[in-house]
Amino acid sequence: MDGLAPRQHGPISIRLVRHRDARILQNELLMNRSWLRPWEATSPGGPAPLDMRGSIRRLLQQYRDGQGVPFVMEYDGEIAGQLNVWGIARGSLSSATIGYWVSERFAGKGITPTGVALATDVCFTKLQLHRMEICIRPENAASLRVVQKLGFRYEGLRRRYIHIDGAWRDHYAFALTTEDVPDGVLQRWASGRAPQHAADIP
Repeated sequence: MDGLAPRQHGPISIRLVRHRDARILQNELLMNRSWLRPWEATSPGGPAPLDMRGSIRRLLQQYRDGQGVPFVMEYDGEIAGQLNVWGIARGSLSSATIGYWVSERFAGKGITPTGVALATDVCFTKLQLHRMEICIRPENAASLRVVQKLGFRYEGLRRRYIHIDGAWRDHYAFALTTEDVPDGVLQRWASGRAPQHAADIP
């Protein structure tokens, strides 16, 4: 894949992660343990040591292999969290999944919905994907607000889908396709045209 240029909207931007981000990201994760732990993916085989350098190395290899796109989210030029596009499938699927975290001190500034909108637009335009999915634990009210704001469509319950905080957890699935957002996710949201009830859970 060619290098992706940073994308920005107001004070919020996304860019590809760099090796030199490892120390800052590791410090943010350590400072935000209690804030992030309930939503973090874990290994069924037991806890693994936090190794941000190794994680970035793997993420960038997946990027070179066309399997994912690892972004950092920034606010006024300061790293606020990560957003990973993973599981990129080409051909008849042309889809991917988004996962993210943001530091507690940056919560409430619109960073995550803006980052998700920017990343989805990159995937639809630059990467020519057709469908983007976000899977969220039913208890994660902050993440549910992200898909509600952006008008992602509720598509069902995935039982015991991802190992989170030490156990297999149910997740709600939400998605958008290119047909939903001909002018882009960010443009639809910024202009107040995101459907208000698309993410409603029946």
